[in-house]
Amino acid sequence: MENTGMHYREGAGGDRLSVLGYGCMRFTRKGGGIDLDKAERELMAAIEGGVNYLDTAYIYPGSEAAVGKILEKNNCRDRVYLATKLPQYLIKSRAGIEKTFQEELSRLRTDHIDYYLMHMITDVASWEKLERLGIREWIAEKKAKGQIRHIGFSFHGNTDMFLKVLAAYDWEFCQIQYNYMDETSQAGRRGLQAARERGIPVMIMEPLRGGRLVNLLPEPARARIAAHPRGYSAAEWAFQWLWDQPGVTCVLSGMNSLEMIEENLRAAGRAEAGSFTAEDFALIEDLRREINGKIRVGCTGCGYCMPCPQGVDIPGSFRCLNELAIEGKRKAEKEYWQVTAVKKTPGSASRCIGCGKCERHCPQQIEIRKMLREAAKELETPFYKIGRWVMQVWKPW
Repeated sequence: MENTGMHYREGAGGDRLSVLGYGCMRFTRKGGGIDLDKAERELMAAIEGGVNYLDTAYIYPGSEAAVGKILEKNNCRDRVYLATKLPQYLIKSRAGIEKTFQEELSRLRTDHIDYYLMHMITDVASWEKLERLGIREWIAEKKAKGQIRHIGFSFHGNTDMFLKVLAAYDWEFCQIQYNYMDETSQAGRRGLQAARERGIPVMIMEPLRGGRLVNLLPEPARARIAAHPRGYSAAEWAFQWLWDQPGVTCVLSGMNSLEMIEENLRAAGRAEAGSFTAEDFALIEDLRREINGKIRVGCTGCGYCMPCPQGVDIPGSFRCLNELAIEGKRKAEKEYWQVTAVKKTPGSASRCIGCGKCERHCPQQIEIRKMLREAAKELETPFYKIGRWVMQVWKPW
Protein backbone atom coordinates (compact mmCIF):
# COMPACT_ATOMS: atom_id res chain seq x y z
CA MET A 1 0.00 0.00 0.00
CA GLU A 2 2.94 2.35 0.14
CA ASN A 3 5.61 4.05 -1.92
CA THR A 4 9.08 4.03 -0.39
CA GLY A 5 9.44 7.82 -0.74
CA MET A 6 6.41 8.51 1.43
CA HIS A 7 6.61 8.61 5.22
CA TYR A 8 3.91 6.95 7.33
CA ARG A 9 2.63 7.30 10.88
CA GLU A 10 0.36 5.12 12.97
CA GLY A 11 -3.35 5.72 12.55
CA ALA A 12 -6.31 4.11 14.29
CA GLY A 13 -6.13 0.39 14.86
CA GLY A 14 -2.49 0.26 13.82
CA ASP A 15 -3.16 1.49 10.26
CA ARG A 16 -0.10 3.00 8.57
CA LEU A 17 -1.26 6.34 7.19
CA SER A 18 0.67 8.54 4.79
CA VAL A 19 1.79 11.76 6.47
CA LEU A 20 0.27 13.57 3.47
CA GLY A 21 -3.45 13.09 2.94
CA TYR A 22 -5.61 14.15 0.01
CA GLY A 23 -8.28 16.70 0.92
CA CYS A 24 -10.98 16.22 -1.72
CA MET A 25 -12.91 19.45 -1.12
CA ARG A 26 -11.03 21.54 -3.68
CA PHE A 27 -11.20 19.48 -6.87
CA THR A 28 -11.21 21.76 -9.93
CA ARG A 29 -14.73 22.55 -11.10
CA LYS A 30 -15.85 22.76 -14.72
CA GLY A 31 -19.27 23.45 -16.21
CA GLY A 32 -21.04 23.44 -12.86
CA GLY A 33 -19.47 20.19 -11.65
CA ILE A 34 -16.13 18.58 -10.90
CA ASP A 35 -13.66 18.20 -13.77
CA LEU A 36 -13.53 14.42 -13.34
CA ASP A 37 -10.73 13.74 -15.83
CA LYS A 38 -8.45 16.28 -14.15
CA ALA A 39 -9.40 15.06 -10.68
CA GLU A 40 -8.62 11.48 -11.73
CA ARG A 41 -5.16 12.37 -13.04
CA GLU A 42 -4.34 14.23 -9.86
CA LEU A 43 -5.79 11.76 -7.38
CA MET A 44 -4.12 8.79 -9.06
CA ALA A 45 -0.77 10.63 -9.19
CA ALA A 46 -1.05 11.14 -5.43
CA ILE A 47 -1.96 7.51 -4.80
CA GLU A 48 0.91 6.29 -6.97
CA GLY A 49 3.16 8.62 -4.95
CA GLY A 50 2.18 6.89 -1.72
CA VAL A 51 -0.79 8.93 -0.46
CA ASN A 52 -3.26 6.50 1.12
CA TYR A 53 -5.64 8.71 3.13
CA LEU A 54 -8.47 10.43 1.23
CA ASP A 55 -10.76 12.89 3.00
CA THR A 56 -14.15 13.96 1.66
CA ALA A 57 -17.57 14.86 3.11
CA TYR A 58 -21.28 14.65 2.42
CA ILE A 59 -21.58 18.40 1.85
CA TYR A 60 -18.61 18.84 -0.51
CA PRO A 61 -20.48 19.26 -3.83
CA GLY A 62 -19.82 16.24 -6.05
CA SER A 63 -16.73 15.16 -4.09
CA GLU A 64 -17.87 11.80 -2.72
CA ALA A 65 -19.27 10.75 -6.10
CA ALA A 66 -16.07 11.79 -7.90
CA VAL A 67 -13.86 9.88 -5.46
CA GLY A 68 -16.07 6.80 -5.76
CA LYS A 69 -15.97 6.84 -9.56
CA ILE A 70 -12.20 7.32 -9.69
CA LEU A 71 -11.44 4.54 -7.22
CA GLU A 72 -13.82 2.14 -8.94
CA LYS A 73 -12.51 2.92 -12.44
CA ASN A 74 -8.92 2.37 -11.33
CA ASN A 75 -9.71 -0.63 -9.14
CA CYS A 76 -7.82 0.80 -6.19
CA ARG A 77 -10.30 1.03 -3.33
CA ASP A 78 -8.17 -1.40 -1.31
CA ARG A 79 -5.10 0.84 -1.67
CA VAL A 80 -6.55 3.73 0.33
CA TYR A 81 -8.24 4.60 3.58
CA LEU A 82 -11.47 6.51 2.90
CA ALA A 83 -12.63 9.21 5.29
CA THR A 84 -15.98 10.96 5.01
CA LYS A 85 -18.32 12.75 7.37
CA LEU A 86 -21.82 12.78 8.82
CA PRO A 87 -23.27 16.32 8.53
CA GLN A 88 -24.50 16.31 12.13
CA TYR A 89 -25.86 19.87 11.78
CA LEU A 90 -28.39 18.59 9.20
CA ILE A 91 -29.46 15.49 11.13
CA LYS A 92 -32.78 15.42 12.98
CA SER A 93 -33.41 11.70 13.55
CA ARG A 94 -31.74 8.30 13.67
CA ALA A 95 -33.42 7.53 10.36
CA GLY A 96 -31.70 10.61 8.98
CA ILE A 97 -28.33 9.28 10.12
CA GLU A 98 -28.92 5.99 8.34
CA LYS A 99 -30.25 7.60 5.17
CA THR A 100 -27.24 9.91 4.92
CA PHE A 101 -24.76 7.11 5.57
CA GLN A 102 -26.29 4.82 2.94
CA GLU A 103 -26.19 7.67 0.43
CA GLU A 104 -22.51 8.16 1.19
CA LEU A 105 -21.76 4.46 0.67
CA SER A 106 -23.57 4.65 -2.67
CA ARG A 107 -21.73 7.78 -3.78
CA LEU A 108 -18.36 6.34 -2.78
CA ARG A 109 -19.19 2.94 -4.39
CA THR A 110 -17.97 1.05 -1.35
CA ASP A 111 -19.36 -1.20 1.37
CA HIS A 112 -17.47 0.44 4.22
CA ILE A 113 -15.91 3.68 5.43
CA ASP A 114 -12.49 3.38 7.04
CA TYR A 115 -12.56 6.68 8.95
CA TYR A 116 -16.01 8.15 9.67
CA LEU A 117 -16.27 11.58 11.26
CA MET A 118 -18.96 13.59 12.96
CA HIS A 119 -18.57 16.72 10.83
CA MET A 120 -17.81 20.15 12.24
CA ILE A 121 -18.42 19.56 15.92
CA THR A 122 -18.16 22.94 17.62
CA ASP A 123 -19.18 22.09 21.17
CA VAL A 124 -20.31 19.25 23.41
CA ALA A 125 -23.95 20.12 22.69
CA SER A 126 -23.47 19.03 19.07
CA TRP A 127 -22.43 15.57 20.24
CA GLU A 128 -25.11 15.40 22.94
CA LYS A 129 -27.77 16.06 20.31
CA LEU A 130 -26.53 13.05 18.35
CA GLU A 131 -26.49 10.96 21.52
CA ARG A 132 -30.18 11.73 22.06
CA LEU A 133 -30.81 10.43 18.53
CA GLY A 134 -29.09 7.13 19.35
CA ILE A 135 -25.74 7.72 17.65
CA ARG A 136 -23.82 5.49 20.10
CA GLU A 137 -25.99 2.50 19.32
CA TRP A 138 -25.91 3.27 15.61
CA ILE A 139 -22.10 3.43 15.58
CA ALA A 140 -21.86 0.12 17.47
CA GLU A 141 -24.17 -1.48 14.92
CA LYS A 142 -22.19 -0.21 11.94
CA LYS A 143 -18.88 -1.26 13.44
CA ALA A 144 -20.23 -4.74 14.20
CA LYS A 145 -21.24 -5.06 10.54
CA GLY A 146 -17.88 -3.79 9.34
CA GLN A 147 -19.43 -0.78 7.61
CA ILE A 148 -17.42 1.66 9.75
CA ARG A 149 -13.88 0.81 10.84
CA HIS A 150 -12.97 3.85 12.94
CA ILE A 151 -15.03 6.69 14.38
CA GLY A 152 -13.90 10.26 14.94
CA PHE A 153 -14.91 13.91 14.69
CA SER A 154 -13.77 17.07 12.94
CA PHE A 155 -13.64 20.12 15.15
CA HIS A 156 -14.06 23.87 14.87
CA GLY A 157 -14.23 25.73 18.15
CA ASN A 158 -11.98 26.75 21.04
CA THR A 159 -9.43 24.68 22.91
CA ASP A 160 -11.43 24.23 26.11
CA MET A 161 -14.42 22.93 24.19
CA PHE A 162 -12.21 20.59 22.17
CA LEU A 163 -10.96 19.01 25.40
CA LYS A 164 -14.56 18.46 26.54
CA VAL A 165 -15.56 16.84 23.24
CA LEU A 166 -12.43 14.68 23.35
CA ALA A 167 -13.51 13.34 26.73
CA ALA A 168 -17.17 12.79 25.78
CA TYR A 169 -16.70 9.53 23.84
CA ASP A 170 -14.15 6.83 23.15
CA TRP A 171 -12.96 8.41 19.90
CA GLU A 172 -10.49 6.60 17.67
CA PHE A 173 -9.21 9.68 15.82
CA CYS A 174 -10.00 13.35 15.30
CA GLN A 175 -9.46 16.12 12.76
CA ILE A 176 -8.55 19.68 13.66
CA GLN A 177 -7.68 22.95 11.97
CA TYR A 178 -4.06 23.54 12.85
CA ASN A 179 -1.20 25.50 11.32
CA TYR A 180 1.47 27.90 12.54
CA MET A 181 -1.08 30.73 12.60
CA ASP A 182 -3.56 28.67 14.68
CA GLU A 183 -1.14 27.36 17.29
CA THR A 184 -3.12 28.89 20.16
CA SER A 185 -6.59 29.10 18.57
CA GLN A 186 -9.09 26.41 17.55
CA ALA A 187 -7.99 23.11 19.18
CA GLY A 188 -4.44 24.45 19.16
CA ARG A 189 -1.23 22.82 20.32
CA ARG A 190 -2.82 22.10 23.71
CA GLY A 191 -5.58 20.13 22.04
CA LEU A 192 -3.11 18.27 19.83
CA GLN A 193 -1.08 17.24 22.86
CA ALA A 194 -4.20 16.15 24.75
CA ALA A 195 -5.20 13.89 21.87
CA ARG A 196 -1.72 12.40 21.76
CA GLU A 197 -1.82 11.67 25.49
CA ARG A 198 -4.99 9.68 24.85
CA GLY A 199 -3.34 7.82 21.96
CA ILE A 200 -5.74 9.40 19.45
CA PRO A 201 -4.39 9.98 15.91
CA VAL A 202 -4.89 13.57 14.69
CA MET A 203 -5.59 14.55 11.08
CA ILE A 204 -4.81 18.15 10.18
CA MET A 205 -7.01 20.32 7.97
CA GLU A 206 -6.25 23.85 6.73
CA PRO A 207 -2.46 23.46 7.06
CA LEU A 208 -2.06 26.44 4.71
CA ARG A 209 -5.14 28.32 5.93
CA GLY A 210 -6.91 27.93 2.61
CA GLY A 211 -3.71 28.75 0.70
CA ARG A 212 -3.19 32.03 2.53
CA LEU A 213 0.16 30.90 3.96
CA VAL A 214 1.36 30.62 0.37
CA ASN A 215 -0.57 33.02 -1.84
CA LEU A 216 -1.03 35.95 0.53
CA LEU A 217 2.35 36.12 2.23
CA PRO A 218 3.68 39.67 2.63
CA GLU A 219 6.74 40.41 0.48
CA PRO A 220 9.21 40.45 3.43
CA ALA A 221 8.03 36.96 4.38
CA ARG A 222 8.49 35.71 0.81
CA ALA A 223 11.98 37.17 0.73
CA ARG A 224 12.91 35.41 3.99
CA ILE A 225 11.75 32.08 2.59
CA ALA A 226 13.55 32.57 -0.72
CA ALA A 227 16.81 33.39 1.03
CA HIS A 228 16.74 30.46 3.47
CA PRO A 229 19.40 27.80 2.79
CA ARG A 230 16.97 24.90 3.26
CA GLY A 231 15.31 25.83 -0.04
CA TYR A 232 11.79 25.01 1.21
CA SER A 233 8.78 26.63 -0.44
CA ALA A 234 6.26 28.54 1.67
CA ALA A 235 3.98 25.49 1.60
CA GLU A 236 6.72 23.14 2.73
CA TRP A 237 7.65 25.34 5.68
CA ALA A 238 4.02 25.12 6.83
CA PHE A 239 3.92 21.34 6.32
CA GLN A 240 7.29 20.67 7.96
CA TRP A 241 6.28 22.75 11.00
CA LEU A 242 3.35 20.34 11.40
CA TRP A 243 5.27 17.14 10.69
CA ASP A 244 7.91 18.18 13.21
CA GLN A 245 5.27 17.48 15.89
CA PRO A 246 4.90 13.75 16.69
CA GLY A 247 1.23 14.21 17.61
CA VAL A 248 0.40 15.03 13.98
CA THR A 249 -0.60 11.87 12.10
CA CYS A 250 -1.68 13.06 8.66
CA VAL A 251 -1.74 16.51 7.04
CA LEU A 252 -4.52 17.05 4.50
CA SER A 253 -3.87 19.11 1.41
CA GLY A 254 -6.54 20.19 -1.08
CA MET A 255 -4.30 19.50 -4.06
CA ASN A 256 -5.65 20.51 -7.46
CA SER A 257 -2.64 20.49 -9.79
CA LEU A 258 0.02 17.93 -10.64
CA GLU A 259 2.69 20.48 -9.76
CA MET A 260 1.23 20.89 -6.29
CA ILE A 261 1.06 17.13 -5.81
CA GLU A 262 4.67 16.65 -6.89
CA GLU A 263 5.86 19.41 -4.56
CA ASN A 264 3.92 18.01 -1.61
CA LEU A 265 5.12 14.46 -2.26
CA ARG A 266 8.73 15.67 -2.19
CA ALA A 267 8.03 17.46 1.08
CA ALA A 268 6.36 14.37 2.58
CA GLY A 269 9.48 12.39 1.78
CA ARG A 270 11.37 14.65 4.21
CA ALA A 271 8.79 14.60 7.02
CA GLU A 272 10.57 13.88 10.28
CA ALA A 273 9.32 14.58 13.79
CA GLY A 274 11.72 16.59 15.93
CA SER A 275 13.85 17.80 13.02
CA PHE A 276 13.27 21.55 13.43
CA THR A 277 16.16 23.67 14.70
CA ALA A 278 16.03 26.86 16.76
CA GLU A 279 16.66 28.77 13.54
CA ASP A 280 13.69 27.04 11.87
CA PHE A 281 11.36 28.02 14.70
CA ALA A 282 12.68 31.58 14.53
CA LEU A 283 11.80 31.74 10.83
CA ILE A 284 8.25 30.56 11.53
CA GLU A 285 7.91 33.22 14.23
CA ASP A 286 9.06 35.87 11.75
CA LEU A 287 6.51 34.66 9.17
CA ARG A 288 3.77 34.71 11.79
CA ARG A 289 4.63 38.28 12.78
CA GLU A 290 4.67 39.50 9.16
CA ILE A 291 1.29 37.91 8.39
CA ASN A 292 -0.38 39.21 11.54
CA GLY A 293 0.74 42.68 10.59
CA LYS A 294 -1.13 42.56 7.27
CA ILE A 295 -4.19 40.34 7.58
CA ARG A 296 -7.65 41.89 7.42
CA VAL A 297 -9.96 38.89 7.80
CA GLY A 298 -9.16 35.36 8.94
CA CYS A 299 -11.07 33.51 6.18
CA THR A 300 -9.64 30.13 5.13
CA GLY A 301 -11.86 29.80 2.05
CA CYS A 302 -13.51 26.63 3.38
CA GLY A 303 -16.85 27.63 1.83
CA TYR A 304 -19.04 26.56 4.76
CA CYS A 305 -20.72 29.98 4.54
CA MET A 306 -21.85 29.23 1.00
CA PRO A 307 -24.10 29.37 -0.90
CA CYS A 308 -25.25 32.86 0.03
CA PRO A 309 -29.00 33.34 -0.65
CA GLN A 310 -28.13 36.62 -2.39
CA GLY A 311 -25.31 35.15 -4.43
CA VAL A 312 -22.48 36.96 -2.61
CA ASP A 313 -19.07 35.35 -3.18
CA ILE A 314 -18.06 35.55 0.47
CA PRO A 315 -14.67 33.73 0.31
CA GLY A 316 -13.77 35.60 -2.88
CA SER A 317 -14.63 38.96 -1.35
CA PHE A 318 -12.52 38.25 1.72
CA ARG A 319 -9.58 37.01 -0.33
CA CYS A 320 -9.60 40.30 -2.21
CA LEU A 321 -9.91 42.31 1.01
CA ASN A 322 -6.75 40.60 2.27
CA GLU A 323 -5.03 41.17 -1.07
CA LEU A 324 -5.79 44.87 -0.67
CA ALA A 325 -3.50 44.97 2.35
CA ILE A 326 -0.84 42.63 1.01
CA GLU A 327 -0.72 43.00 -2.79
CA GLY A 328 -1.95 46.57 -3.19
CA LYS A 329 -5.07 48.35 -4.40
CA ARG A 330 -4.74 47.76 -8.16
CA LYS A 331 -4.29 43.99 -7.96
CA ALA A 332 -7.03 43.59 -5.35
CA GLU A 333 -9.54 45.64 -7.35
CA LYS A 334 -8.77 43.67 -10.52
CA GLU A 335 -9.18 40.35 -8.73
CA TYR A 336 -12.42 41.50 -7.10
CA TRP A 337 -13.79 42.56 -10.48
CA GLN A 338 -12.98 39.17 -11.96
CA VAL A 339 -14.43 37.04 -9.16
CA THR A 340 -17.60 39.05 -8.44
CA ALA A 341 -18.63 41.13 -11.48
CA VAL A 342 -17.71 39.09 -14.55
CA LYS A 343 -20.44 36.50 -14.07
CA LYS A 344 -24.10 36.02 -14.87
CA THR A 345 -25.19 36.75 -11.29
CA PRO A 346 -22.84 39.25 -9.60
CA GLY A 347 -21.27 38.04 -6.36
CA SER A 348 -20.64 41.55 -5.04
CA ALA A 349 -20.29 42.04 -1.29
CA SER A 350 -22.83 44.88 -1.49
CA ARG A 351 -25.57 42.34 -2.30
CA CYS A 352 -25.49 41.19 1.33
CA ILE A 353 -28.81 41.90 3.07
CA GLY A 354 -27.54 40.98 6.54
CA CYS A 355 -29.56 37.78 7.04
CA GLY A 356 -26.72 36.22 9.05
CA LYS A 357 -27.12 32.68 7.67
CA CYS A 358 -23.43 32.60 6.77
CA GLU A 359 -22.24 33.50 10.25
CA ARG A 360 -24.04 30.52 11.79
CA HIS A 361 -21.90 28.17 9.70
CA CYS A 362 -18.51 29.93 9.83
CA PRO A 363 -15.89 27.76 11.62
CA GLN A 364 -13.70 30.83 12.14
CA GLN A 365 -16.53 32.81 13.78
CA ILE A 366 -15.90 35.76 11.47
CA GLU A 367 -18.23 38.75 11.64
CA ILE A 368 -19.06 38.15 7.99
CA ARG A 369 -21.70 40.84 7.57
CA LYS A 370 -19.42 43.51 9.01
CA MET A 371 -16.47 42.45 6.86
CA LEU A 372 -18.62 42.32 3.72
CA ARG A 373 -19.58 45.94 4.35
CA GLU A 374 -15.88 46.78 4.55
CA ALA A 375 -15.17 44.87 1.33
CA ALA A 376 -17.96 46.69 -0.50
CA LYS A 377 -16.80 50.07 0.78
CA GLU A 378 -13.18 49.58 -0.21
CA LEU A 379 -13.42 47.48 -3.38
CA GLU A 380 -16.62 48.60 -5.10
CA THR A 381 -15.34 51.82 -6.63
CA PRO A 382 -17.37 53.94 -9.09
CA PHE A 383 -15.48 52.23 -11.93
CA TYR A 384 -16.40 48.83 -10.52
CA LYS A 385 -20.09 49.74 -10.32
CA ILE A 386 -20.15 51.09 -13.88
CA GLY A 387 -18.32 48.00 -15.16
CA ARG A 388 -20.68 45.65 -13.33
CA TRP A 389 -23.68 47.46 -14.86
CA VAL A 390 -22.13 47.18 -18.34
CA MET A 391 -21.59 43.44 -17.88
CA GLN A 392 -25.23 42.94 -16.90
CA VAL A 393 -26.47 44.95 -19.92
CA TRP A 394 -24.04 43.35 -22.37
CA LYS A 395 -24.67 39.80 -21.02
CA PRO A 396 -21.70 38.09 -22.76
CA TRP A 397 -22.77 34.74 -21.34
